Amino acid sequence: MLQDIHKTRACIPLFLAIIAGLSLHPTRADARDPINVVVTIPVLKDLAEQVGRSHVRVQSLLSGYENEHTYSPKPSDLVAVRKAHLLFEVGMGLEVWVASLVKTAGSPSLRVVTTSQGIGVIHDDSSHRHGAHEEETAGGATGNPHIWLDPDNVTIMLRHITEALIRIDPAHTDEYRNNQTAYLQQLDQLRTDLSRRVRSLPDRRFIAHHPAWPYFARHFGFEIAGTIQMQSGAESSALHLQSLIATIKKDRIAVIVSEIQLSQRLPSLLAKETRARVVILTTLPGGLPGTETYLDMLRYNVLQLADALSQA
Repeated sequence: MLQDIHKTRACIPLFLAIIAGLSLHPTRADARDPINVVVTIPVLKDLAEQVGRSHVRVQSLLSGYENEHTYSPKPSDLVAVRKAHLLFEVGMGLEVWVASLVKTAGSPSLRVVTTSQGIGVIHDDSSHRHGAHEEETAGGATGNPHIWLDPDNVTIMLRHITEALIRIDPAHTDEYRNNQTAYLQQLDQLRTDLSRRVRSLPDRRFIAHHPAWPYFARHFGFEIAGTIQMQSGAESSALHLQSLIATIKKDRIAVIVSEIQLSQRLPSLLAKETRARVVILTTLPGGLPGTETYLDMLRYNVLQLADALSQA
């Protein structure tokens, strides 16, 4: 019996070493387990789920109500990143807080995928006049980071997500590619329908609350006639606000576009002074009822703005 006890004790270190090795180095050896994916913003969650379907378990750090520029990670975010196989970000400095989060998590097996790679960025002339909203990319270039509001850019972001899932789970390559193709067909049909709606508008000008909308405006043919707040978290000067009021009155700008993620104080002030109409949109899926997916959000934003301009 004493000999059996010694044998058991000898096996314990080996058993503990095996368990430790498994916990420190998670693998995809068992394809039946979903891939743990963390994303920074809800649009990436939707895209990852559209491609991965039942093969992914996706958690978004932002829910859709927060400001993506000023978000402060929670302890639960750190736990999620430590458990993840993949982390999808937009990049371009949008999520200035994510690098320290990943570093603190210290997971050697985590793959971080920047979905803005290869996208042509917009450099706003207005940001050079009133204070830069543009963010630095990893390579030092600058540009407006709200790339996903142009559906053409989403096709590139979706490709990055698909390829990342294939690299970590090649057994389901065909399924991921088929899911990508099916989603792009839906996206293509929607942007065709929405572009047709916008083409009928005689006036497509609006005042933006902050510089989230250049990609959106370029794609659908809207015109941004001015911007209230050129930097997130920075107060607009009284002189700038007076200049906007004068522009709205002189040029008869009928619509101000705000966002649910921002304070409505300044848009309401301008509307009161000019009788322009404030339309509240969302830059993130889930920010408003009926915008739970990217396609829902895109449809909502275009139709709400188009309807406001039509009524004006």
